Order: sequence, then structure tokens, then C-alpha cells
Amino acid sequence: MDLLNTLVDKGLRRELPTREEALAVLATSDDDLLDVVAAAGKVRRQWFGRRVKLNYLVNLKSGLCPEDCSYCSQRLGSQAGILKYTWLKPDEASKAAAAGVAGGAKRVCLVASGRGPTDRDVDRVTKTIEAIKEQNEGVEVCACLGLLSDGQADRLRSAGADAYNHNLNTSEETYGAITTTHTYADRVETVQQAQAAGLSACSGLIAGMGESDKDLVDVVFALRDLDPDSVPVNFLIPFEGTPLAKEWNLTPQRCLRILAMVRFVCPDVEVRLAGGREVHLRSMQPLALHLVNSIFLGDYLTSEGQAGQTDLDMIADAGFEVEGQGTTTLPRHRADALSGGGCGSQAAAPDAAGATGCGSHGGGGGCGSHEASGGGCGPCGGHGEPQPATAADAGQSVPAGAARTDLVAVRRRGAGTDLAPNA
Repeated sequence: MDLLNTLVDKGLRRELPTREEALAVLATSDDDLLDVVAAAGKVRRQWFGRRVKLNYLVNLKSGLCPEDCSYCSQRLGSQAGILKYTWLKPDEASKAAAAGVAGGAKRVCLVASGRGPTDRDVDRVTKTIEAIKEQNEGVEVCACLGLLSDGQADRLRSAGADAYNHNLNTSEETYGAITTTHTYADRVETVQQAQAAGLSACSGLIAGMGESDKDLVDVVFALRDLDPDSVPVNFLIPFEGTPLAKEWNLTPQRCLRILAMVRFVCPDVEVRLAGGREVHLRSMQPLALHLVNSIFLGDYLTSEGQAGQTDLDMIADAGFEVEGQGTTTLPRHRADALSGGGCGSQAAAPDAAGATGCGSHGGGGGCGSHEASGGGCGPCGGHGEPQPATAADAGQSVPAGAARTDLVAVRRRGAGTDLAPNA
């Protein structure tokens, strides 16, 4: 297919596709799906080999968010039966983080619900970062606390944070229909503040909220312009008790096309498979590893993921390997730019080392962080109550394209509970 050959050539050169080419990827048929995955896989392997970076979420403060993000189970007015608790103490958060690191996670993502942190909240998080770094040598820490005020990104960086996550989530044109308590421009500004402070920027999207193909392409091109080092791709979990509870719009094939499009537009960026992968990709998750180079290990903020050991087995069975702490995630040209206090995927052409995804970086980490959420949330998820039995439970086949609501489970273990985490 001429389109795919063109996109592979552009991806290997870090050349931006046209919007028409990106839209064409989303419009490909299921018959062409494996060709699309194979083509995007060539670009992924050029810059990241067969490495998969593992990330682990710690929900520092759950629920009761004043923002009205329609997709989020922690939003204002949410009726989802999620865990609700105030700030974890530094030692509690460090203990939770250690479980993820022991399971193979290279980065710990610290998330707190809310519009944005107060200066006192930043003090809390800096103590938590220090505790985690003291107990886990070499681990990267990403913070996701919502909209930042002046100077807060610098304080997080000084405390040892490597990265900051704040997602754009959807296109600027449709953002107001999803959230009214803050603006798309607010989100862009926070990502830019993180970059200015020397933090590795992480910013991504949520697919499946009823958006058009044009909206998806618009937000991914906006992310390319913003130039984060990590782009998490979330697939909406339609939480009961939220306005988007009935938005079951995704199939595994649709998810793979979206991931391929993101890889073509952001060839040398850490593309993170984030919230909703178990629900929407289901048994096709291993194919997604040919497109992304990063996933979350175990559970999310308010929803359960598949078992941590299952994640590790999936990676090995698909012929990939877990990225170790001694390996630099980003290709050299991006890692060098980050160590110099900035980011950039459209610098000069890579040298031979950069082309193989090697190199080293100083200072901040070179990776991304988490998923979808409200003002300061990361990946949310989960219904409040168990779902009724389905055809899948009875051993019957599920019709093509049918939603698998039986896969959605609220998190009841790990951070904020007395139960062991899933890692």
C-alpha cells in the first residue's frame, strides 16, 4: 500500500505526515489492519527496538475532584463507587511505589485528583518524591497534580521529579463539550510550564468519547506541536455514574488504528498504552506492543488492570523485553535535548546511534506518564458495583464489536487500602 510505504519512510526520517495521511490511517479497513500494524511497527522498532517501558501508578489522593471532566470517575458529581481518600503520607506512597518497582516498573507516576496543587500540596509531594527516591535507587518519578501555578514546576524539579504529566485529552474544538471548569489553553500552559522547568513533559489523549477522526488527528497534531517526550493514549472506560457512561464506541481494531496513527505522527516519542487497554483491546493487546513502547503495570487510579504477572508474560510471549533502569528510553537526539533543558523531536537528523534508539541522557528522565483524567487526575476507571453475568462469563462467544463491560472493575487494592497492590 503506497500510503503505508510513505508513512514508514517519513517515520524513519522523523518527518511529519500530512493530516490527510493521518486520517487515511484511521479510515483503513479491517482487512488491511495487519499491514497497518506491521508498517507502524517498523517505525517503532527503528527508534525503540523491542523494549517496553513499565510504569506504575500511585494514586496519592482519590476522588472528590472539583472539576467536571465528563470522562472521569473522580469528577464533581460522580456517582461511581470508587475509593475516596485524602493525601497518602510519604511512607505510604513510597511503600506503594516499591511494589511497582519490584514488579519491573522503571517509572513511578504520582497522581492526585483536583484542579491543581496548593503550595502546601507541593510540599507534600516533594516529601513523597524524596522518600521514593531514597528507597528506590534509579527510579524515575513523574508527577500529575493538575494545573500548575508559577514556580511549582521548578519546585517539583528541585525535589527530584523527572517528569510532569498533563493530558490535552481531546481536540481544542471539542474540549468545551467535555470539560467546562477549565480550558484547553490551561492544559497547554501547564505542559509548557513543566517543559520550561526542565521536566520531561508527558501529555496525551483519550479516545472513545464520541469524537470524530478529525478530532483525533487534531489532538495528535497539537501534541506533536507541543512536543512532549511521552504521549499516553487512553481509551475511555465509560464509568457508571459519569456523563459518558454509555459511550462504548471502540473496537480492538479501532484502537490499533488509533495507536498506529499516533506512532506515525510521533515516531520518536514514547507512546504509552494507557487506561482502557484491557477493556477495549482485550486479547489483541499483544499486537499493540508493535505500536507502543510503554505501558502501565498492574492497576490504574480507580480501576483494576490485568494482573501484573500477566503483563510481564504478555510482553515476553510477544517477543518483546522489559526495559531496564540502565537503558535510556528516548532516542539520543531527544535525550540529549532533554538533558540540555529542553525537548524536541524535530531537531537535526539523528546520527547512527540515535537511529538505533541508543544514547544516554542526564538530568530528567526521558519518559512519559499516565492516562486520562480530570483536572489533576491521571488514569481513572471502574464502575462502582460488579456487573451482571455476560455471555463471556457463560463461555459463549461475544458478538463482533460488542462492548465487554464485564472487564471493568473498580480498584479495591493497593494505595489507599490495606490490601496488597497488583504489581
